Amino acid sequence: MKTGYLITFEGIDFSGKSLQVKKLVHRLETLGHTVEIFREPGGTAISERIRRILLDPSHGEMHPLTELLLYSAARAQLVQEKILPDLTEGKIVICDRFADSSTAYQGYGRDIPPEMVQKAHSLAIGTLRPDITFLLDIDPVSAFKRKGKKRELDRLESEEIEFYTRVRRGYLEIAKKEKERFVVLDASRPPEEIQKKIWAELKKKLAI
Repeated sequence: MKTGYLITFEGIDFSGKSLQVKKLVHRLETLGHTVEIFREPGGTAISERIRRILLDPSHGEMHPLTELLLYSAARAQLVQEKILPDLTEGKIVICDRFADSSTAYQGYGRDIPPEMVQKAHSLAIGTLRPDITFLLDIDPVSAFKRKGKKRELDRLESEEIEFYTRVRRGYLEIAKKEKERFVVLDASRPPEEIQKKIWAELKKKLAI
C-alpha cells in the first residue's frame, strides 16, 4: 500500500527543473525526511541503458512510436523496481520528469494520438499518479538561451523550437485539465523565488 508521496517536476529542457529538484531535496532532508530522487528516463540499470539509446544524437531515424515505447519501458522498470517499493516504505519520491513528459513530448510534440499515449501509460505506471506536479513554464526561446556551450545537445535537445513550442502547449493543456495536481510556475523568475513558491504549495497540499 502506498504511504509515501510522489512529487514530480515537469517542463521543457533548460526550464530549471533539475536545480529546483536539488533545492527541494536538500530542504526536505534538512528537515529529516527520507527522500529518493530519480530522473527520467533512468533511475535503474536497465532504465539508464534505455536512456542512452533514447538520447543518442546518432539515432535520428528513431520513429515516434519507438520513442514512446522506450520511454514507457524505462518508466515501467523504474516504477516497479524503485518507486513503488519506496512509496510503500513511506518515503518521499521526487522524479525529474514522469508520465506527463511523454504526454507532452511524444503526444503533443510528436503528434502521437492521445489514446495511444494513454495505453502506454496504463502499461507503464498502472494507476500510479503523482501527489503533486510542479510545471516550470518558460517559452522555448528563453529556455534555450540558458543552454550554454559546455556540452553537446542530446537527441531531444537538438529538436527545433517549433517542436518545443508544441511540447510547452501540451504541458499547459495537461495542467489546465488537472488543476488539483499541477502547480504552474514561471520559470523565468529567480530560482530562490521559485523555490519559495514550491515550498509554500508543498506545505499547503501535502502533510509535509
